[in-house]
Amino acid sequence: MPSFDEVLKEAGEFGRFQKRVFFLLSQTGITFSSLFASVVFLGRAPDSFWCRIPGAAELSERCGWTLEEERNFTVLSLHLGNESVSGECERLDVTWDASVSCTSPLARYGNRSTGSLPLAPCHGNWVYEQPHSSIVSEYDLVCGNAWMLDLSQAILNLGFLAGAFILGYAADRYGRILIYLLSCLGVGICGIIVAFSPNFTVFLIFRFLQGMFGKGTWMTCYVIVTEIVGSDQRMVGIVIQIFFTLGIIILPGVAYLIPTWQGIQLAISLPNFLFLLYYWVVPESPRWLLTRKKGEKALKIMRNIAKHNGKFLSPHHSEITVSNEEVSNPSFLDLVRTPQMRRNTLILMYAWFTSALIYQGLVMRLGIIGGNLYLDFFISGAVELPAAFLIIVTIDRIGRRLPFAVGNMVASIACLITAFLPEDIPWLKTTVATLGRLSITIAFEVVYLVNSELYPTTLRNFGVSLCSSLCDLGGIIAPFLLFRLAAIWLELPLIIFSILAAVCGLLVLLLPETKGISLPETVEDVEQL
Repeated sequence: MPSFDEVLKEAGEFGRFQKRVFFLLSQTGITFSSLFASVVFLGRAPDSFWCRIPGAAELSERCGWTLEEERNFTVLSLHLGNESVSGECERLDVTWDASVSCTSPLARYGNRSTGSLPLAPCHGNWVYEQPHSSIVSEYDLVCGNAWMLDLSQAILNLGFLAGAFILGYAADRYGRILIYLLSCLGVGICGIIVAFSPNFTVFLIFRFLQGMFGKGTWMTCYVIVTEIVGSDQRMVGIVIQIFFTLGIIILPGVAYLIPTWQGIQLAISLPNFLFLLYYWVVPESPRWLLTRKKGEKALKIMRNIAKHNGKFLSPHHSEITVSNEEVSNPSFLDLVRTPQMRRNTLILMYAWFTSALIYQGLVMRLGIIGGNLYLDFFISGAVELPAAFLIIVTIDRIGRRLPFAVGNMVASIACLITAFLPEDIPWLKTTVATLGRLSITIAFEVVYLVNSELYPTTLRNFGVSLCSSLCDLGGIIAPFLLFRLAAIWLELPLIIFSILAAVCGLLVLLLPETKGISLPETVEDVEQL
């Protein structure tokens, strides 16, 4: 009986069929990256807001004030009396009733300066010039509630984490394409509910669920793509990252054209329903079918692949070699039971954590230096495109380990240099920081490929999902690490990033080289790498 890789060579390792499936599934990267980075635009800080004095709404209606006039009577007079008070998080501790004059509402306090009037903290009585432009103005995530915006992103990353475990396990047990389609449905439905959430609690619950299903779509489509191509064509795992970058580049344009956060949320959620049409064009992974002792179904799919590729399988291919490894429900112990699997798992977990922490940290660092949000975000995404092309031209020539290690080491050096460059040469500081961003993107993209190549088919989806869950943990920690350490010294986070990347660059050299090697089918295959 021929092996799967022998049959795949005969059917075509990257023919018309695989190219079509690759292109269709790659679109998932655009929607996933939009979800991944959406908080930047969903949570835009409002251009202008202030705290309304109790009774001001009724007085404004009686007096026929515009919002600008109401603001002048409250905030402007408050600011003139005390320049340190902006009127956003504090208000005059007064109440306006029917006896207040429309022309001079503060006249009742006599000759007292507004600076001598008592102040009170604002509690849920804010007025926004654009009340539905972001979730910040929608749910009053300002002043003492500002930390809730960070919570919303942490909740999304927790959803990614849950998706990595729950849906990664499910994809290994129930099939890749089934979990992919269910995840697409879940992302779409949860996205709609998020857009029309009546309160912040409902928003957080369904943002968590959208993150969970979103991770399911991304990880599962990635595994399907790598399992249906030959060992010489697995750089498609890198090319698919370009579509993730395209999502990052497209997102600021979408946000610029759509004025409300609900519109942005729907724009990044609704396309997932189109992916349900893949039910009729994307088959189950034949590699997975073989691990579940479904050789006949796998052979039927392989014959269909050969037909679309203009090839023909030999008549003696009545059966494909089925994995001799006992099919069981995967667990973490399976990933650390043998020496090589244990080494690979621990190093990959650290690499995922480091790549995500540094990547998100550098992205958010761009945000705290000000500037045009849309343009800065677009440029930060465009910087990632050369990373994929650099990997494509080197990955099959010099292998995986060297680009993996060099990406981390260059990122480490760039972060260290950036931290100590003087502020009076901003162009050089920005250039070196951009080099760090490019380098860590290379490392981030290579870890996807290497992770899928170092696990057997029976554990591949679970292994990729489990290791990449450390990416989500890094995403949760990144904002706290960045902003807390930056409060001590602005460049301190870069020192931490440099140390983490340097350690990672050394560790990945201990991984086996997988260039040109067939995907391992069993744990024994991994041990012999």
